[in-house]
Amino acid sequence: MWACRLTQRTDFDYEKLKWQPKECKMDDFTGAEFLKRMQHKTLAFVGDSLGRHQFQSLMCMVTGGNEMADVEDVGEEYGLVKGVGSARPDGWAFRFPSTNTTILYYWSASLCDIEPIDPTSQTTDFAMHLDRPPAFLKNYLHKIHVLVLNTGHHWNRGKLNANRWLPKHPGLKAFLRSISPRHFFNGEWNTGGTCDSTTPGSLEVLQDESSDPIAAVAVKGTNVKLLDVTGLSLVRDEGHISRYSIRAAPGMHDFLHWCLPGVPDTWNELLFAQI
Repeated sequence: MWACRLTQRTDFDYEKLKWQPKECKMDDFTGAEFLKRMQHKTLAFVGDSLGRHQFQSLMCMVTGGNEMADVEDVGEEYGLVKGVGSARPDGWAFRFPSTNTTILYYWSASLCDIEPIDPTSQTTDFAMHLDRPPAFLKNYLHKIHVLVLNTGHHWNRGKLNANRWLPKHPGLKAFLRSISPRHFFNGEWNTGGTCDSTTPGSLEVLQDESSDPIAAVAVKGTNVKLLDVTGLSLVRDEGHISRYSIRAAPGMHDFLHWCLPGVPDTWNELLFAQI
């Protein structure tokens, strides 16, 4: 659904840009090198649809976009199965047997435990327990070696200040990915907002501080590292799904999600450099 080459879009220059840090050389990403670094390890993305974006991007980067017969679907091992009446499971998990590397995604827009106040009622309100992880992480965090969290577009209250569960796993390498910027002009996604840019806003990002100060402050003093993608994504307004979204209603533009391949691949290059 994010493959813009399968839509009516005709410009693909956004695929040709590669991020290069100033006065710093990053290792080139290769699927083989990624799997080598993650041998016998599990990488988990936990967050909203932008986290799913990054997961899908990484799966394509590791496989080269090709079907690999030996890749195992291990979703059942993590409880990621489609429930009765559900459109899709809460996430996916795949294992690369050659290096025993697992890459998974779990949907959690708020990164906390959500509990129905009245479990017997379908219209009940829910309590959000900021000091408790989502049930998925409570059950499987001990099996995860690299964790990439993201949140923000569904609600933006600072949560890591109230978090008390990550410090219990000192061997965990945890990242909070900064917010993925939106590029709506003259309205929101459902009120006529548009943006038909086909060129990046800039080819340089000059600021030294994060463009997501809320996330930067949230991880300060913790063992969680900021995966800072906001500034470099802010200048890439031409890389969104735009009006070519397969699911978008007529006249409705998507300037939150990204074309793949595209900007989320850069997020994974930065993650790869820091693992």
